[in-house]
Amino acid sequence: MSAENPPAVPLDKQPVVRASDADRDRIADILREALAEGRLDPEEHAERVEAAYRAKTFAELEPLIQDLPAGQRPLAPAAVPAPGPASGRGGHGLKVANAKNVVAVFSGAGRQGRWRVGARINVTAVFGGVELDLTEAIFEQQYVVINVTAVCGGVEIKVPENVSLRSGGSGVMGGFEVRESESADPGAPVVLVRGVAVWGGVEAKPVPGKRVRDLRDG
Repeated sequence: MSAENPPAVPLDKQPVVRASDADRDRIADILREALAEGRLDPEEHAERVEAAYRAKTFAELEPLIQDLPAGQRPLAPAAVPAPGPASGRGGHGLKVANAKNVVAVFSGAGRQGRWRVGARINVTAVFGGVELDLTEAIFEQQYVVINVTAVCGGVEIKVPENVSLRSGGSGVMGGFEVRESESADPGAPVVLVRGVAVWGGVEAKPVPGKRVRDLRDG
């Protein structure tokens, strides 16, 4: 190696890798598991989740789990799926949307009105409240997973009455109430609400009179 041919990356510096939404989601999932297992208390969990969603680089994410079992293994940036045919509902060819993150830490947050719902939504409420209203939303995918973490906070989810609503969550000294229902239309959106409520509450329910006007219209 000579001065005329310097290394592409200085030996004393590591390249900075920008964090993706998938990277932040993966760290949040690890932190959620650690909270449920009792490895983190609610305050520690709140601080780390907030830091995860504010992280700009991969190096900022790694320290958040370095004292957890998942952090003892080498952590690599999430792979980006190879481009493929667009996936949608009803033959419209709508692409899979990136996960949307709705975070309320000592505050309030929400989504209402006419907004586009992708395949995954991550909701975190720590000493705060989140309202997620899907009654007028545009469903880009038939199957929607809502990952919820409520710690000393509350999450309220409303869906149209003609979609299928399913539960996959639990409460730890808190309430996780999902009013499950099944649509008579096999093409109707399916919303799965999963996660954990610790000293907090999660409620999901269909709203009478609110309907997806065309179940196959993106």
